Amino acid sequence: MTHRGPDDEGIWSDEIAMLGSRRLSIIDLGGGKQPMEDVSGRYVITFNGAIYNFPELRRELEQQGASFRTRSDTEVILESYKLFGENCVSKLNGMFAFAIWDKQNQTLYAARDRLGVKPFYFFHEASTLAFASEIKSLLAMPNLKRKVDWNSLAYFFTYNYIPAPQSIF
Repeated sequence: MTHRGPDDEGIWSDEIAMLGSRRLSIIDLGGGKQPMEDVSGRYVITFNGAIYNFPELRRELEQQGASFRTRSDTEVILESYKLFGENCVSKLNGMFAFAIWDKQNQTLYAARDRLGVKPFYFFHEASTLAFASEIKSLLAMPNLKRKVDWNSLAYFFTYNYIPAPQSIF
């Protein structure tokens, strides 16, 4: 995954969850490291993309009492989630895929932009959930069945896309 983000890499984990990231540094080169924890330590985010309206959204969040340690759009998403919950996505203008782990409630919230410009692939089986911005990361998992879903493949050749939540595998 180095080609997805040659500037930095990061891994965060606890007893239940693990988040990783490869980063192409564009905004806040030093402060935007990922995965990123919020000030309270309750939430952790990994994010791929760009939020075009993050300066305006940041000002709105600051007016609501949010404080920031960085100048990154990653932290703006995190603080937006803390204030607006799942409705934070409606505030975001950009191309993105992200996941936020809530340590206290042991829940994961994941979202992507409306058009799917930044992809979000996932694998779920029994007690395992894995996600990535490229399918080849999931294919590297030893317990993932590498079996082509012929119906999805036919759908792709007919309509030039595969409807969520299907994939070619």
